[in-house]
Amino acid sequence: MQGNMKSIICTLLCGITTGAFAQEDLDKLIDLGNPKNEKVTATFKSGSLINLKTTETIHRNELDFKVDHRFGDIAGSAGGSKNFFGLDNSSDIRIGLDYGLLDNLTIGIARAKGATEIRQLYEANLKYRFLEQTVDNSVPVSIAFFGSTTVSAMEASEDKNSAANFDDFSDRMSYVSQLIIARKFSSGISFALVPTYLHRNFTAFNEQNNMFAIGIGGRAKVSNRIAVVADYFLPFRQSSKKQYRENITGQRYYNALGVGLEMDTGGHIFHLNFTNATAMQESQFISETISSWGKGQFRWGFSIARRFSFDKKPKE
Repeated sequence: MQGNMKSIICTLLCGITTGAFAQEDLDKLIDLGNPKNEKVTATFKSGSLINLKTTETIHRNELDFKVDHRFGDIAGSAGGSKNFFGLDNSSDIRIGLDYGLLDNLTIGIARAKGATEIRQLYEANLKYRFLEQTVDNSVPVSIAFFGSTTVSAMEASEDKNSAANFDDFSDRMSYVSQLIIARKFSSGISFALVPTYLHRNFTAFNEQNNMFAIGIGGRAKVSNRIAVVADYFLPFRQSSKKQYRENITGQRYYNALGVGLEMDTGGHIFHLNFTNATAMQESQFISETISSWGKGQFRWGFSIARRFSFDKKPKE
């Protein structure tokens, strides 16, 4: 009897111990399936919407080749059927290469035609995403820094009042710094707020060298392959200098507004957009947009990006 009791007690103890370890293993499996700090992915599909940069970066050892093109005015005095609704003209063209040094650090170079008095632009840029939104909202937003330096290679103007009257090489340079704050509200809705600082070493007479602006933009998914995108920039100008420049040039300043469609073809991301901004570089469209949607001075544009991987290791 005593031996049987010992056997029963041993059996119960083994069962309890085994059950405890089994429960612990089960809890671990549940935790693995639902990590507390899982990061939100694909807040946006590409590194930019229309005029606005997003928090997306290129994966490590990947190269992104991108071509942006903007045509002439669709309507208004410079548009219409005589110019095939702007398709006969190009206001700006940009070709860029971005490379992922790390999954959250991208560097890039680009060449743009330029769409203001300053032309033949060369750009070097960097984007660093240092905060990522999590699924459990312990980190509610993603934040990235974008910075660029642009230099003009055009021949200097002899007009002393011109923005292209370069005396020194440094006069050809401009700089942009942006803090990109983004949140993915659902699988189909994302939003970004972009405080921006712009500095131009040399400008036309009585124009601002330094300018702050706020950009806002969003993406709304329509289907698995198509989304609607839009963005808007509000620059903060000194009213006296703005009034002076508008009186001298006879042209008003407007804020850049863009709307478009984003299409994921599997191999690349294609954007078809409409915007009143003629230029693509931040140093130009934020400070020098003089086209108005209300006057039909908006244009077709597209961007197409293709990504190449140089990572020999298979991804997990």
